[in-house]
Amino acid sequence: MTAKVFIDGEVGTTGLQIRERLARRADIQLLSIAPEHRKDPAARAEIYAQADVAILCLPDDAAKESAALAEALPVRLIDASTAHRVHPDWAFGFPELSPAHRAAIVAAKRVSNPGCWSTCAIGLLAPLVSAGLIARNAALTISGVSGYSGGGKALIAEFEAGTAGNHFLYGLDHKHKHLPEIAAHAGLTAKPIFIPSVGHYAQGMIVQIPLHLPAGQNPAAYRAALESHYAGARFVRVVDPAEVGPRANPERLNGTNMMELSVHPGADGDRLVLLACLDNLGKGASGAAVQNLNLMLGMEEGAGL
Repeated sequence: MTAKVFIDGEVGTTGLQIRERLARRADIQLLSIAPEHRKDPAARAEIYAQADVAILCLPDDAAKESAALAEALPVRLIDASTAHRVHPDWAFGFPELSPAHRAAIVAAKRVSNPGCWSTCAIGLLAPLVSAGLIARNAALTISGVSGYSGGGKALIAEFEAGTAGNHFLYGLDHKHKHLPEIAAHAGLTAKPIFIPSVGHYAQGMIVQIPLHLPAGQNPAAYRAALESHYAGARFVRVVDPAEVGPRANPERLNGTNMMELSVHPGADGDRLVLLACLDNLGKGASGAAVQNLNLMLGMEEGAGL
């Protein structure tokens, strides 16, 4: 079986990475549109009509327009933007989150790819909320660091020109675009404080969530809940703090579609830090899109990854 796939926005960072992963596969035929027709609705509708799956690597507003353009066509969509991540008619493309999420992706006509930050945060929080270890209304703080490639072409250009500095925090208005999906898919009723940062390196991400434990809770229960939830998962694994090391390196999973989770308790057992590490261009973006594509097409889940 050969599937026809169109990457709408293939010249952006995520689109280029997806194309690179798919171009070497014999079971995928990549469709392309002439550069002069990329913004022509009629030309794009014509290529959507030829595709089995279209992957939208576009800004939010353009992704919504493309989804509307394809509405009456049989083409299935994967949206890498923020536009549809909490939309009830779109499957959330995090198959490890639950068997129901995996089944929804397999059957869906419309799948929304998770964000990189939210993949880490949800990956840590959802199993612990479900297990009752973290209250749905808990006052949580999430932070972390990402490579600058996650900021798109403009930010990449700033760092490569040396005008962005070495490190900065952002999201200080408490309106980060990933907050709605983190709260919705982690099962939270209280919005977390989320202040991420960007470092002067290309790709790789660590997210951290510090917790003070209620009396009677054991840090080991947190690791056990994560291990139970992700038992058998191919692209999410729970690792020992010793494997992370005394200096957690956000680049250690670059070039993979893997996410690693770890639980780091304090010596007194009354606090811990949850860590999630992934390649923001892998499991945090293009790798996740290819994984979802494989599931939608009934192909081997790790093909091209």
